[in-house]
Amino acid sequence: MKINNIGNQNINPYQRNINKLDSAVKSGKAPSDKIEISSTAKEMQETSKLMKERQAKVEVLKDQVQNGTYTIDPKAIAKGLKNFYQS
Repeated sequence: MKINNIGNQNINPYQRNINKLDSAVKSGKAPSDKIEISSTAKEMQETSKLMKERQAKVEVLKDQVQNGTYTIDPKAIAKGLKNFYQS
């Protein structure tokens, strides 16, 4: 079976964008990058306080494990697993 080529051939879809960029640079209106940070993203950056608190908690747990004073509460683990799988 032979399929004849139909439509525009040998067209580079990126060529149009390259031509626009070249014409913008020549006219002195070079595109510039701009970044805007949303208020939500700014709040997320402030959550580093949580990271410090978590890191402190991890350090305490690590010390307890190394000293042999860390105890496991099997009822709390079972309750957490039950809540996780019932959700």
